[in-house]
Amino acid sequence: MMKKGSKIYSIAHQTCPRCQNDQMFDSANPYNLPKLMKMKDKCAHCGYVYEMEPSFFYGAMYVNYAITVAISVSIFVAMYVLGTELEMKHYLIGIIGGLFLSAPLTYRLGRMIWINMFVSYKREHDKA
Repeated sequence: MMKKGSKIYSIAHQTCPRCQNDQMFDSANPYNLPKLMKMKDKCAHCGYVYEMEPSFFYGAMYVNYAITVAISVSIFVAMYVLGTELEMKHYLIGIIGGLFLSAPLTYRLGRMIWINMFVSYKREHDKA
């Protein structure tokens, strides 16, 4: 069970990294495609402004890149171990399909990891 106050809790629940009470995105479902990229400007609970400086979330692209590389390697290894006599095009189709299906998750995960690298939980902001 994840404990409130940890960075893992904030990342997994997509909550404000400072108070962990309010959702950072307009929709909690990353597969709600019209609202996939819609993020709140600030936390409704503690007032923390998510974009600390202009273009703050550009750094999240590097985190997202690392996640997609890990997913690609995982899919390749799984297909290599489980598959028999697969051609390169099968690996490419599997990897591209896996990345396409996981793109909404990795987009948000990259942003959540990035902001949690810079913002810490503060218990005094947790009070309702």
